[in-house]
Amino acid sequence: MQALDPREDRSPQEAEAALRQGADLVAFGKAIKEARAEAGVSQEELAHLAGIDRSYMSSIERGEQNVGLMTMHRVAEALGQPLAALVLNARL
Repeated sequence: MQALDPREDRSPQEAEAALRQGADLVAFGKAIKEARAEAGVSQEELAHLAGIDRSYMSSIERGEQNVGLMTMHRVAEALGQPLAALVLNARL
């Protein structure tokens, strides 16, 4: 028996929203990566400063995680930036 792809059950509006969310996650991850590079901080060091695992930080930067608000705040704080600056740089 072949497994059904849950994406096939989405309406066109739901599919479009999922694509937008994915693009937003990638944009936010890119903003973090750029801010980290400007600060001269390694991914591992940023993860340590933010109190999260390095592999989780990597997946955030790749746009693979829907990051919680408090985690976003800790990352921004570790970068010495207000969270609003990261959000604006990501154009969210």
